[in-house]
Amino acid sequence: MRKMKDSGIEWIREIPEGWEVAKLKNIVSIVRGGSPRPIEAYMSDNDNDVNWIRISDTEKGSKYITHTSRKLIASGISKSRFIKRGSLILTNSMSFGEPYILDIDGCIHDGWVAFSDFKKIDKEFLYYFLTSPLAKIQFEQQVDGGVVKNLNIDKIGDTVILLPSLIDQNKIIVHLDSLTSETNSLLSKTITSIEEYKKLKQAVITQAVTKGVRGEREMKDSGVEWIKELPSDWGIIPSKYLFKNSDTKKINGDEQLTASQQHGIITQKYYTELTGSKVVLANKGLDDWKHVEPFDFIISLRSFQGGLEMSETTGCITWHYIVLKPCRQIYSYYYKWLFKSEIYIRALQRTCNFIRDGQDLRYSNFVQVPLFEPPLEEQKGIADYLNGKCAEIDKLIAKKEQLVKELEGYKKSLIYEFVTGKREV
Repeated sequence: MRKMKDSGIEWIREIPEGWEVAKLKNIVSIVRGGSPRPIEAYMSDNDNDVNWIRISDTEKGSKYITHTSRKLIASGISKSRFIKRGSLILTNSMSFGEPYILDIDGCIHDGWVAFSDFKKIDKEFLYYFLTSPLAKIQFEQQVDGGVVKNLNIDKIGDTVILLPSLIDQNKIIVHLDSLTSETNSLLSKTITSIEEYKKLKQAVITQAVTKGVRGEREMKDSGVEWIKELPSDWGIIPSKYLFKNSDTKKINGDEQLTASQQHGIITQKYYTELTGSKVVLANKGLDDWKHVEPFDFIISLRSFQGGLEMSETTGCITWHYIVLKPCRQIYSYYYKWLFKSEIYIRALQRTCNFIRDGQDLRYSNFVQVPLFEPPLEEQKGIADYLNGKCAEIDKLIAKKEQLVKELEGYKKSLIYEFVTGKREV
């Protein structure tokens, strides 16, 4: 059994003899990324330009970033941060604290922080250490306040790192590479399976909302650019004749609602219970909030990405959102599924020449996309079919996602045991 010693840090306690404790800023150089503005003016698809390294270029479970989907033109380099291959970068926003080793040169935006000039530590050992709960606990204490969590760059350097000898670091790296490879493979297969189920769900939705669920039937030319054929007894109707823009103000007793792609339109209190996120209830400007009733639809901030949500509750929502109220008899659940179909979302996206992340979708965009009007009874049949079928697929996805959590937990526990010296190679 290996000999241990007091680390001198209460919350770490004992570490193996021969190991050191160091602050991150004393063993690496730390720099933050930068984004030229407006970023669209500097981005390129030319392979000869500089790699522009984004969060979307990462692969879950992967240690390395090996390629980018976009480039940055030369004039953008001085406005960003150029990082050399072999550096380690860490997300400092969104899913903060996720490390990756660069296998390419490139520029990083301000959602990254980069480490280089490694002293007494191998970058791959640092990668494993930064994925461990010991690092995550410290990151949680380095977060700036606000709705979006960001690591405080000034505090990252104070992260406490455990340092075996370089020889022992290498042994741990080799051992963890071997131990985690099988888990990574299973993780990759499971994540791929989840994506396939999501594609299946989307295909089921699209087929049902555009063709119905009655099997073979007579079809007709739709006369609409984004869908070639529809069942012969379905109508096409301008959106403004099916949904009006409601500006009805909140009434006494209305609970404050929030729009969520994952949970739909729910009260802000319930959203807090579901997600654990802190939502500060508004106490000013409520006179301008809009009244919402069951089966109204809400055009939310990210509706271009599929965030057009149906409410199943009464309440009020901030005036930033658009409330759509049916002005003809419809079965709202059919339109709930139609608005979530990829074919409709793509049609909605084409109403704007350039879609900036987070850009508002307006009523003027919504009314540019005509809607289908199946017979009322068939609307109900389609919605009932999708309610059942998609619930089955969601259950399968949930099981796969639970497996991902368990595999990730197992992998983190392995890493923790070795980078803290609890287990010896």
